[in-house]
Amino acid sequence: MNLLVVKANNRPEGVSSKMYETFMESIKEAKNLNVTVYDAFEEDMPYFGQELFNAFGKLQSGEELSELEQRLLAAKQKAKDVFAEADVVVFVFPLWNLTVPAKLHTFIDYIDEAGYTFKYGPDGSPVYLMPEKKIILMNARGGYYSSPEMQNMEHAVNYMRSIFAGMFGMEVTEEVVIEGHNARPDIAEEIVENGMRKVAVTAEKLMY
Repeated sequence: MNLLVVKANNRPEGVSSKMYETFMESIKEAKNLNVTVYDAFEEDMPYFGQELFNAFGKLQSGEELSELEQRLLAAKQKAKDVFAEADVVVFVFPLWNLTVPAKLHTFIDYIDEAGYTFKYGPDGSPVYLMPEKKIILMNARGGYYSSPEMQNMEHAVNYMRSIFAGMFGMEVTEEVVIEGHNARPDIAEEIVENGMRKVAVTAEKLMY
């Protein structure tokens, strides 16, 4: 099985960084997994914008690309390549300011491409091009966002689910969420420990 792990936190003490470490430690002996790690904070990932469309135009006309345009095309292609090869993709990310880190959003910008992850049908509805891929979401958030009054403010897991299940038609097989450790410092250690056990269990399921 080809497994892609997308790490989207560069804070060593961040809870989602520790989720990543726990997950990788749990699968290190797996013989059935071909593991690729894409560290969004280590990759060269210029932001998606007009420069990318300029680069597409220059490719068609044969014009010379600027350095930024070359970097953009290379980064986008690398993200597409590693994603295409994966059978299962694990995203490990925090909730920052109610949403995902910009680096993770950029990765999704790179792969959210008509003709690659989806296309438009005759009536304009999306046609899924990679529905066989399995997605696992691992998220840490310091507050409580599971309650009905807070769910609408949570734009990290909800966003990821909307993209991968809703827009790309992929199955989100697992969601491991650690929440409340900042809101409840008195039980923070217990919250995190319970969450790490769930991370390990999720990892073990991939090994058999």
